[in-house]
Amino acid sequence: MDHAQAHEEHHQHHQHHGGDGGHGGASWAMAARATLHCLTGCAVGEVLGMVIGTALGWGNLPTMILAIILAFFFGYALTLRGILAAGVDLRTAVRVALAADTLSIAVMELIDNGVIALWPGAMDAHLSEALFWIALAISLALAFVVTTPVNKWMIGRGKGHAVVHRYH
Repeated sequence: MDHAQAHEEHHQHHQHHGGDGGHGGASWAMAARATLHCLTGCAVGEVLGMVIGTALGWGNLPTMILAIILAFFFGYALTLRGILAAGVDLRTAVRVALAADTLSIAVMELIDNGVIALWPGAMDAHLSEALFWIALAISLALAFVVTTPVNKWMIGRGKGHAVVHRYH
C-alpha cells in the first residue's frame, strides 16, 4: 500500500472515530503497515551490511555495526522518499523521518541483532549457510512482532508514522 492509500485510510479512520486526529487509538493494520515499512529498510540494511562485512573479511562486531548503520540509513531513506515526493523540503523531511522512525528502527535492531547474537552459531554463519538465512529471517520476523505494538502505541499518540501522514 502506498502512502496516499495509507493516508486515505488514516483520514477515514479519523472520520469514523469522531475526528480525534487518530490519536485516541491506531488500528493494528495501520501499525503493521508502518512496521512492515520500517522492516523493509532495516532488512535491506542488515543484509547489505552483513554481505559487505563478510565479503571484506571483517569480524562480527564491525560487521554488525555496519549492518545497524545501514539499517537505520535505509529505514530513514524509505520514509524520506515518500515525504520528499509530497513536496516537503529536505530539512523538514529529514526531521519528520527521524521523528517517525527512530524508535521503531531502534527496537527492531535491538530485537533483530539480539536474536542473532544469542543464537548459537548465527554470528559465525557464512552467507552460503542455511543457518545465516534462517536466523536472519526468524530474527526479522520476531522484530516485526515486537515492534508492531510499539508502532501502534506511537501512532495512537500522534507520533511515529502518524507524523509522516501529516505531510501527505
